[in-house]
Amino acid sequence: MKLYHTGREEIRNPDIRRGRKNADFGQGFYLSPDRDFSYRWAGADAVINEYELDEGGLLIHRFNRDEDWFSYIFQNRRARDDLSVDVVIGPIANDTIFETFGIISSGFLKPEDALKLLLVGPEYTQVAIKTEKAASRLKWRQSDRAARLEPGRRKAEQDAYDASFARILQEIVGER
Repeated sequence: MKLYHTGREEIRNPDIRRGRKNADFGQGFYLSPDRDFSYRWAGADAVINEYELDEGGLLIHRFNRDEDWFSYIFQNRRARDDLSVDVVIGPIANDTIFETFGIISSGFLKPEDALKLLLVGPEYTQVAIKTEKAASRLKWRQSDRAARLEPGRRKAEQDAYDASFARILQEIVGER
């Protein structure tokens, strides 16, 4: 499987312990199989590293954008990763996930309503390398400097997302 990691430098030997413990899929080295996504969201002077993952012999868990995915991310945001696998593959949670989980914790939203908010926007895939075994199967191929996405385009995409999110939230609040 061809994968991409966007960062500030070339990373030939990824460190699975460097990432946050409370990321979507817990601590690990995060990549995406979506080359265009990796380039589109790269910051100024970013480096896109390309890898090949040999999946043979690895325990891989795949999530869909559903309640199981939501529950797993919710637990990981509390640094409670209870899934013992080498690799986790699934959708990237949208940028408002911290706020959404905060709204749930406050009692304002029920979990099923929060899931509706997390389904807003396009779906992009992330791959978390969780074990040294999986990291040893991840082979660096090349790197490339990325041009930054023009600010107007990024703003237009964010504005469209914000409008959709606000509409869904208003529908949820209006149902009460």
